[in-house]
Amino acid sequence: MTPRTDHSRRRARPRPAERLAPAPRSADNERVQRAIHNAINVGEIVAVGVLHLVRTTLVTALSGAQDVGAEIGTAGVTAVRGSIKAAYSIGADLGMVAREAIRGTVTAAEAIGGDLGGAARSAARGAVKATGDVGGDVATVARRAVEGSVAAARDLGVDVRGLAQSAADGAMEAADRIGGAAGRAVRATLSGTVAGVKSLVSEVAPARRPQPARRPRRSRAARSASEASEAAVNS
Repeated sequence: MTPRTDHSRRRARPRPAERLAPAPRSADNERVQRAIHNAINVGEIVAVGVLHLVRTTLVTALSGAQDVGAEIGTAGVTAVRGSIKAAYSIGADLGMVAREAIRGTVTAAEAIGGDLGGAARSAARGAVKATGDVGGDVATVARRAVEGSVAAARDLGVDVRGLAQSAADGAMEAADRIGGAAGRAVRATLSGTVAGVKSLVSEVAPARRPQPARRPRRSRAARSASEASEAAVNS
């Protein structure tokens, strides 16, 4: 006779359905990511240009989103990474693509009421990460990303240095995750200081227009003498 097995002593294993599932993505977030993936491709980058493509794609995809502030960062990263990967597949200059993609992301954030500093930071982080994934020059892309934020700040008339620092912070966050020689190259390029960002800002910002020479200010005694002379002539 087969002995009965006491199933109550067995350790209960969680059913697949009981395991911790990843947090579901919102319908808005899925729609935004799908729209960006469909728009950012090699053909569109060549035909439209990175700046216009990224800006238009983000503005269109995020229009009507319930929480633009929360989604602009993720959407910007998706657009920038997609642009870099598409550019890499055709042998385009990743640095210039990163520059214009960051510029497009920041100007899109301004158009839809998003946080500009947050958009610049996340987009720069995504640009460096994507470049590292494809084996590109991460130091050059980090530098170009900061330049793109400077160009965007000039376009929008906002604080250039603050936006550049946000982009530099994002690029260095990605560098820390990459590590090794590539990560050190990014830090060496950006210096990790406000002084380093100042250097990039001064190189990207246009030369200041020469101001017309100001006439020397006359003393009160000289003005009184001149007025007395004019009165004598007119009398």
